[in-house]
Amino acid sequence: MLQRAKGIVLHTLKYKDNQLIAVLYTSQWGRMSFITSIPKTRKSGAKHLLLQPLAEVELEADIKPHATLFRVRSLQPVQPFASIPYDPIKSVITLFLQEFLYRAVREEGQPNEAFYTYLSHSVRWLDMAERDYANFHLVFLLRVSRFLGLQPNIEHYFPGCYFDMLNAMFVPAQPQAHSFYVAPPESSYLVNLMRLNYSNMYLFKMNRQERQRLLSLINDYYRLHLPDFPELNSLSILKEVFD
Repeated sequence: MLQRAKGIVLHTLKYKDNQLIAVLYTSQWGRMSFITSIPKTRKSGAKHLLLQPLAEVELEADIKPHATLFRVRSLQPVQPFASIPYDPIKSVITLFLQEFLYRAVREEGQPNEAFYTYLSHSVRWLDMAERDYANFHLVFLLRVSRFLGLQPNIEHYFPGCYFDMLNAMFVPAQPQAHSFYVAPPESSYLVNLMRLNYSNMYLFKMNRQERQRLLSLINDYYRLHLPDFPELNSLSILKEVFD
């Protein structure tokens, strides 16, 4: 049955000479895998551009019960990127966040409209931003934790707290039962970032070393809580860009 939906590109993989498998997070079905033909003409480059990292597309696909791979009948952009493909820093950020989402969002066929709206809004914000987006990936990662059921509890935070990564909460003293914790003042940086949004995150000033350290801590947090979450290949590239 042919159905239409919007989707955000989480991963692509070449399949045979003229086909491409794309994993999308869709508004209607959640994460799903699609297969599309790539013509051996000039149009093939255009289709690859449609499926670049975190691009938002509208598709018509043949959705069959119990299938795991669905054939795309038509594909078009929702809102073509204005700056991301042409800005090396934004390109690396989207590449990293795409890999993160592909590894973190694994459940097939479980739609979350609020999550889709958040992803769409975030990517569009980055695409349109002209400055003050150095903290974007950090704020994005921490806010995604809410949709993954991993949002740290900051209700009882006060200056001087430790962040107990294993139990996802801030505590007044260093945990003794395990070594998965963040000491002050880095724990305060995490709280500040969790309280920020894209419009005001530029007010939180950090140097490159602090930003890289927080990125590593957030990555460690997800690796601790998501089963089989791997070391992300693009993490080192992102750190080099901000070095």
